[in-house]
Amino acid sequence: MTRLYDSRKRILVTGGAGFLGSHLCDRLLADGHEVLCVDNLFTGTKRNIEHLAGDPRFEFMRHDITFPLSVEVDEIYNLACPASPIHYQHDPVQTTKTSVIGAINMLGLAKRLGCRILQASTSEIYGDPQVHPQREDYWGNVNPIGLRSCYDEGKRCAETLFFDYHRQHGLDIKVARIFNTYGPRMHHADGRVVSNFIVAALTGVAITIYGDGAQSRSFCYVDDLIDGLVRLMATPPGFTGPVNLGNPNEVTMGELAEKVVSHAESASPLLHAPLPPDDPRQRQPDIALARELLHWQPKVDLDHGLGRTIAYFRKRLADLDHPRDAAILDLATRRQPAG
Repeated sequence: MTRLYDSRKRILVTGGAGFLGSHLCDRLLADGHEVLCVDNLFTGTKRNIEHLAGDPRFEFMRHDITFPLSVEVDEIYNLACPASPIHYQHDPVQTTKTSVIGAINMLGLAKRLGCRILQASTSEIYGDPQVHPQREDYWGNVNPIGLRSCYDEGKRCAETLFFDYHRQHGLDIKVARIFNTYGPRMHHADGRVVSNFIVAALTGVAITIYGDGAQSRSFCYVDDLIDGLVRLMATPPGFTGPVNLGNPNEVTMGELAEKVVSHAESASPLLHAPLPPDDPRQRQPDIALARELLHWQPKVDLDHGLGRTIAYFRKRLADLDHPRDAAILDLATRRQPAG
């Protein structure tokens, strides 16, 4: 069956109630498409998509993609998987199953439908890189039996499956390697460095910096990242990726902490703790391929993005009046490994 990719599509977004997934749903609806949002709500939340409930082109289905799914769609964005260390290490076996069995199920669905499918992979496939910045042809430096392996190796295996389905079955695939992304709707207790720092700054507790603070990351604002995913999905069938999507402007953890304190007008002190095992010391994308073939590069700088994100967290924390939310906030302000 021939798919008409220039007309309105019915698009499946797995993990659609999560941080990235909910923003993707917003974008696809704004572009005029119908969206089927699938999520088991392990780390996603209906709060992220409640503003879409009245849209007749939006549908939510609670489902775990480690089990087969039978629906009719024109495209699939596979974003389902816990993506922060505190979440994916909570149930590492389930994390691996979501990446691997979930990929098999979504690829099988795409094969049956003859439709295009995009895999949200990750910069974590590069591990603690020995090449800097990281290009798509770098194979990585990953510990296969470490605490982060459930996510790192799960995503690496998912990429293998995508390319084997492409070679063996001619499936139309796209693979995006997503670098650190931040913005509104991040979970306040997800253990990622941006949310950790912001929650600590807004609640007046100490900001914990792991190691000496010289380790670096490159942070991409969520709107820019979503635009990259949509552009990648729209590339011609012969182009599969993988493509790095992230902001190449590198910042140290010490510099990030100082920026958060400044933007939040916080008096939180800075503390240092030992670096967690297998935590990469450098992470910076080479986005030359995305610039050339997607005509994409980030537009929102870190200062503006942090301002928007802090405003979101300030409102979100003011709404935490449920006992369970209070317990989660307490967890968020303890020392957690940063993603």
